Amino acid sequence: MNGKAAQLAAIEESGWGVPFRFTQPHNLAFWVYLLGLGGGALAIVRYFGTSGFYAPALTGGVLLFALYLVPWLLLLRRQNRYTAQPGGLLAAGFAWGGVAATFWIALPANTALLEIWAKVGGTAFAGDWAAGLSAPITEEWGKALGLVLLIGLAPRLVRSAYDGFIIGAFIGLGFQVFEDVLYVYNGAAQTFGANQLGTSLQVFLVRGASGVVSHALFSAIFGAGLLWVLGRARGERRVVLGVLTMAMAMAFHFAWDDMTGLGGGGPLTVVLPFAIAAVELVALFAVLRRAARRERSWMRDLLGPEVDAGVVTPALLDAVSGLRKDREKFRKQVHSRRRSRHLLDAAGDLAREISRAGGTETARVAHARAELERLT
Repeated sequence: MNGKAAQLAAIEESGWGVPFRFTQPHNLAFWVYLLGLGGGALAIVRYFGTSGFYAPALTGGVLLFALYLVPWLLLLRRQNRYTAQPGGLLAAGFAWGGVAATFWIALPANTALLEIWAKVGGTAFAGDWAAGLSAPITEEWGKALGLVLLIGLAPRLVRSAYDGFIIGAFIGLGFQVFEDVLYVYNGAAQTFGANQLGTSLQVFLVRGASGVVSHALFSAIFGAGLLWVLGRARGERRVVLGVLTMAMAMAFHFAWDDMTGLGGGGPLTVVLPFAIAAVELVALFAVLRRAARRERSWMRDLLGPEVDAGVVTPALLDAVSGLRKDREKFRKQVHSRRRSRHLLDAAGDLAREISRAGGTETARVAHARAELERLT
């Protein structure tokens, strides 16, 4: 396959450049998504509708966790490299995680399961293990339903395990932030409204710190595993790998929720959070690296003709389609971190414009190419 044919095949297989259209009245996934969002919104109104007395805590929680979103969005924007997913698609994932998965699915399902575990094993058993035996099932699958619905809404955009990883992270982030606000409200209610702003800050500090290795991480790993099982990208179907990856995300969720039971209340309980967090982060980067293989291959095919034309150097192609070590190697070659970053950004912009143009020549492609040549 020559360079241009490989470029067109990469655009077709990846779906890069395809716009996201949310309103699809003919699509069942659209109505199920709206049902979930509507059900979640109604549950929010019922839950917080009579919470006027706790308004200071709730307001503090909303403001603090809104600020908490900023570094998360910057981090995910950095990871959403290659030809980035449309903002509307990611926002739809975030909304599902925050509204539907949290309030429509997880809240009633967890409440029912917690009562069942207490009746089956007693209150002590439920105190140690009920959260870990419930949440990894109800919450991970509730969030994953959003990913499945987004596949139905954007079948050409959600193709690779990397897509599952990124969209899963946004769904998990939505769940995490809305759940954190719920914890703020419950904390204020448990203290009968005493020192409400202090409660908000306390929950923010504890949940914010632990959130680094919480729902966004679980859902990113689970989403990548789900896309490996579904195998929507050519040659990427890995059912066993996908099932094991999804099970790993659920195991991490179980370990995090039942840390007290696993630690037995002894010294291990103090060490366990750090040990679990370290294992989770290693697993996260391993899954990310594996999930991005297909995306890196598409990027090489997409910019291949630009290398043949002398617009993109082989070293720049390696950096923009490679791993961190490739970007570091490129930075050393150009002897400037700033220039390296500008060249990588310009090459990424050119790739995005080529994708949007479907491989044809447009004024925007020409402009992006001229900008890269100017920087080179």
